[in-house]
Amino acid sequence: MNHPATSAGLWTLAWRRLRADRVAMASLAVVCLFLLSVVLAVTGLVAADWEDEVAVNYAPPTFVGPDPALAALAQPPRPAPPNAFDPLASDIAQLRAELARQGHAAHVVKRTTLPFGADKWGHDIVRKTIKGGQTSIVVGLVAAFVAVLLGTVFGALSGFYGGRVDDLFNWFYNVFTAIPSILMILTVAAVLQTKGVLTIVLILGLTGWTGPYRLIRAEYIKHKAREYVMAADAIGASGWRKMFVHIFPNVSHVSLVQMSILVVGFIKAEVILSFLGFGVPVGVVSWGSMLNEAQNELILGKWWQLTAAASAMAILVTAFSLFADSLRDALDPKLK
Repeated sequence: MNHPATSAGLWTLAWRRLRADRVAMASLAVVCLFLLSVVLAVTGLVAADWEDEVAVNYAPPTFVGPDPALAALAQPPRPAPPNAFDPLASDIAQLRAELARQGHAAHVVKRTTLPFGADKWGHDIVRKTIKGGQTSIVVGLVAAFVAVLLGTVFGALSGFYGGRVDDLFNWFYNVFTAIPSILMILTVAAVLQTKGVLTIVLILGLTGWTGPYRLIRAEYIKHKAREYVMAADAIGASGWRKMFVHIFPNVSHVSLVQMSILVVGFIKAEVILSFLGFGVPVGVVSWGSMLNEAQNELILGKWWQLTAAASAMAILVTAFSLFADSLRDALDPKLK
């Protein structure tokens, strides 16, 4: 018995187009590697000891070679020869020898070079970059989720009900979009007056919902007059069920694409906030705080922390942007 062929759904067609796009798959692989580093950093399997002073201050990268001045400082002090006329000379000599051995052991741990150098405290830049990526990426993902959640809920209510509900949300939308985004972010940061990852998430999430709201509202205005929504209304479905059970699956790709775009913007916004002093508190590292430290190090000619943080952020942002563009093209219904 031959079964009738069923047409592929939106997500199946989108995945087929993504798999055929080499740039999209390469970008997805890069993003997954960064997300894997975040998971390993959160669980403590990687970069848990990033605060250990494993090298001398400002140890240069290995491919640059050790700094002769730093190498000289890393050598343990030599004990002075004992005095034969001093009755305590032998005891003092033994004490100095023991202190010298302890000092030598402490100095041996501190290296004069590291794969990508060290900061002014002797922290490994590679481990610090991985740990900083944990903060920046988590902030970008969680803040984007909060912004898309608010924008989707507000847009659904505004587009589906219309009338005064639509007027109310449009008024909020006009207020938020009338103020430049950076000024709005700094205003919310000044009102909260606290530093921390949660504060940054709230700042970005509460100010970034306007883009998803505008698109979701337009989609709900278009879909609420479709036949399948009228059929759901005929069988007595509630307004919330029609909004989030019947309509939302057909517009969910808009929220997904908006989230992928906002992640990129919020990672860059976290860097800007940390650079301006509104970001993570002391003791928490992020790419923004690394760039803030690096501006003083550049005066001394120490460029490796700036290069590491900027390179990691540039690679992730570029990969995420390329993947977001490919995902938007793959989910375009006109390309079916």
